[in-house]
Amino acid sequence: MSFNQPLYRTDRKGLALESLSDDIDTVNLLKAKGKMKQDTATKAEKEMYENSELNAHEDTTSFRQYEYACEKVKNFYREQHEKQTVAYNLKARIDLKSKKRAEMTIWEAMEMLNTLIDESDPDTSLSQIEHLLQTAEAIRRDGKPRWMQLTGLIHDLGKLLFFFDAQGQWDVVGDSFPVGCAFDERIIYSDTFKGNPDSSHEIYGTKYGVYSPNCGMDNVMLSWGHDEYLYHIVKEQSSLPEESLAMIRYHSFYPWHSAGAYSEFMNEKDKKMLEAVQAFNPYDLYSKSDGPPRIEELKVRHLKYLSDKIRLADL
Repeated sequence: MSFNQPLYRTDRKGLALESLSDDIDTVNLLKAKGKMKQDTATKAEKEMYENSELNAHEDTTSFRQYEYACEKVKNFYREQHEKQTVAYNLKARIDLKSKKRAEMTIWEAMEMLNTLIDESDPDTSLSQIEHLLQTAEAIRRDGKPRWMQLTGLIHDLGKLLFFFDAQGQWDVVGDSFPVGCAFDERIIYSDTFKGNPDSSHEIYGTKYGVYSPNCGMDNVMLSWGHDEYLYHIVKEQSSLPEESLAMIRYHSFYPWHSAGAYSEFMNEKDKKMLEAVQAFNPYDLYSKSDGPPRIEELKVRHLKYLSDKIRLADL
């Protein structure tokens, strides 16, 4: 695959997407901090905040930046929450199956994501390749299985969706949530769902909606974004275990894995998957402060995976 081919949109700025993604992480941490002060935080939320860089660097300048981030992120979520309807999500899944895709190796996909997104100051931000390798390496150092290392390596590749077939930032990043049932108040900025027509729908607006108790998360349609997109691709093209698929699909599903929402849809399998996701997420959030990795050395170490080809990008 050659990057000289007109495979992707050149009118979109990757820095803006990645900056927003970082701000979303920050706001999730701030939400956890606020709940800790009120003594209403879950165990997962406490661990998320206590191990965060935000907890280690609470200075005035940082908080001014975080206040700005909160306003920007709220505006983003207002758009996301209004546009993530059942109708849109059904169309996104139909498009995924019907459109031809480019084929590339995992390393080519990582390089492409790096090229498109990494326009930021190298003194203040890791490149995409560095973050993915850093996540995989942190998992390896802790003696986790190789399939989990691979999961860390590829978990953000779905962000390529932004440069192909996404409508905007709102259907690429942000916390995910079920559609087709009532929007839980534990979703961040849940008050902004009032502009979503599904919120007042006679079926979609009810607690269970189109689902039934204990139906299993496999049967629940989550809002479309980079993790749901990559989940469908990896499920179709790999032999990764169910735990890996769960880590990819649910790592942005904060209302579920951190706040305890939507447990009414869980079955026995989901209890195991929840444990897997909670074991994975610290590597995604906290490895960002470990320092830049040695790219060429780690590339060789993970080369077994990097030559595998996947049909990743929609044309």
